[in-house]
Amino acid sequence: MTQLRDVVYVLDGGSIGRYNATTHRRLARIDVSLSWPSDIAACELTSQLYVADRDECVWRVSFDGVDIQRWLTWSPPDRFRPHRLSVTSSRLLVTSRRDSQLRQFNAAGGNELRRVGLPDYMKPLHAVESPTATFIVDHFNTELAQYQVSEVSTEGQVLRQFSGSSLGVPEHIAVDRQGNIFVADNGNGRILLLDAQLSLCRVIIDERQLNDTLPHRRYTEQRPQRLCYMEQSRQLLVGLHHDGVAVFDVLQR
Repeated sequence: MTQLRDVVYVLDGGSIGRYNATTHRRLARIDVSLSWPSDIAACELTSQLYVADRDECVWRVSFDGVDIQRWLTWSPPDRFRPHRLSVTSSRLLVTSRRDSQLRQFNAAGGNELRRVGLPDYMKPLHAVESPTATFIVDHFNTELAQYQVSEVSTEGQVLRQFSGSSLGVPEHIAVDRQGNIFVADNGNGRILLLDAQLSLCRVIIDERQLNDTLPHRRYTEQRPQRLCYMEQSRQLLVGLHHDGVAVFDVLQR
């Protein structure tokens, strides 16, 4: 789930669903013949969508679906497999679930900009670039057997961490221009807000609020799966495990 201009894009089976961001009206979908999509991100500067598919490639799709390219590909012996995506300015950050590494690409031309080797104990779930050009990574720590959110340098050095028994499975993260971090704590059904020092500010959206967003839902328990923060409107889009997308105003933080 991501937003580009006034359209929200949602992975829907083997295609991309589109919805008007204001009226929530369904628009014509984009057929891409995706095999096993795991994440989608958008770039305002290039007006392109990027989709991680089947641990093998990243598709690049124009905002209107006219131009569709199988853009970045990986194959053995390279163990890197695209699993999660994020875009900052015109830089696409790709997280692999098969090795402890991040790779960053130019979102326009696809040139690789850098590789960031993470500590061996760090099994990343998702990563975003911070306003200070470091990387915020939510991951599983195999040594401590717990989930954490860490800030790492471009050389892969761990600068600071947030962890604790209260942190469930942090499926997805988003960062605003001040460096505040939104964490989709899927394990506990809530959204956490961390400051730029990775200190917990508060639970910004709790389980009750998530459940109340869709009163006619089929399931009784909602879990946050994906996040997309829109800086201009200060709205947080939350992709839910069972029932679509919820939108929250986060003007007061």
